[in-house]
Order: sequence, then structure tokens, then C-alpha cells
Amino acid sequence: MRQLSIILVLVLGAIYAKAQEEYRDDQVQTLFSRQPNNGWYGAFSMGYSEIDGRDALITGARGMFVFDQTLAIGLGGYGFVNNLDYHNNIYDSPDRRFMLAGGYGGLIVEPILGGRKAVHLSFPLLIGMGGVALLENDRWGWDWDMDSYHPGHEVDNDVFFVLEPSVELEFNLTRWFRTAAYASYRFTSDIEIYQKDADVLDGFNFGMTFKFGKLN
Repeated sequence: MRQLSIILVLVLGAIYAKAQEEYRDDQVQTLFSRQPNNGWYGAFSMGYSEIDGRDALITGARGMFVFDQTLAIGLGGYGFVNNLDYHNNIYDSPDRRFMLAGGYGGLIVEPILGGRKAVHLSFPLLIGMGGVALLENDRWGWDWDMDSYHPGHEVDNDVFFVLEPSVELEFNLTRWFRTAAYASYRFTSDIEIYQKDADVLDGFNFGMTFKFGKLN
């Protein structure tokens, strides 16, 4: 009986210790806790947007420090180009020969909701600056001197401030790799580009983000 009691005490003690460990793991930690679960990640993304009424490709990258699976802070940037389906047809109307290309970047603050869950949400917010250029494909596309195709020459350009809030539906695939589907909206200051609206760059983006790093 005494031996059974000792075994029972040991088993209960082990169960209690395990429960306490899981409880600590499940507790919300803070930036100033003794054992913060901090990490980092690098990410790249590809997405779609509509710019100036035409399909646009958006690509980007960011590097982030993650605090306690609740907040990430870092830097990021994106590049874009529209009118990718232009074939330089000599019978096209003049406005078809123009494309907008540029990029923007800055500080990213990313609150994370339920970061320890296999599927969760995050809300990145980018605040920064960018530049855009209006390009014209006014030749037939082949540069005989350089023996290559060229995109045309720059007609006009401008710089702008940008604010882009996002929402990401994120999937924890492994401890070092996550993927996310995202939607965002790009707000910019007024753009002063030849024959383009001031809000020509404002609009929705949709795409995928791939994150690699110390994510556990």
C-alpha cells in the first residue's frame, strides 16, 4: 500500500509539473517577461492589383522581428508594373503604349492575432514613401545597338507617401515556414503624372506571402 501511494504521488507530481509547463506555454507573454518567445522572419510576396485600369504585378519582400507571437516590426518594400500584356502592336491606340512602374517601402508594424494557432490572422501596416514612372513603349521593342528588347523611355515621374493596411490569413506549416494569403489597400498622396489621375495608385492588392525564419 505504501509503495502504491508513493507511485501515485510520483505520477500526480509528474502530471502537475506537465500541466504547469503547458500553462506557462499558453500564457500571454509580454516584451518584458523573463522568457519571451521572440523570433524573426524574412518574407517575399507576389500579388495582383489593378493600376490605371490595367492588370498589375506586385512583388515585395520584408524583414521582421517578432515579439512573443503578438507583434512584428521591421522594414519592407514592393515593386509594381502594369500593362504587362502589351505586345507593342503598331495598330494600338497611343494610350495603350504607356505603362506605370515603380516601387515603395518603409516601416511595417504587424499585430498578430493567435500567432500560436496553426491558422491565424495578422494585420501588417506599411508606412513609407515610393516613386512611380510613366514609361512609353514608342518603338517596336528591339534595340539593334544593344541587340535586345527594351521597355521604352521615361515620360514622367513622381514621388509619393504611402499607407497600406493589410490582413493576412496565415498558416503555420513548420516551425520555420509559414505561408499567408493577403489582401491590402494602398493609399497614396496625390500623384502628379502626365494625364493620370491623382489617385491612380490607390487600390486593392491580393496575393500570397511566404515567410521563413525563427517563427516558433
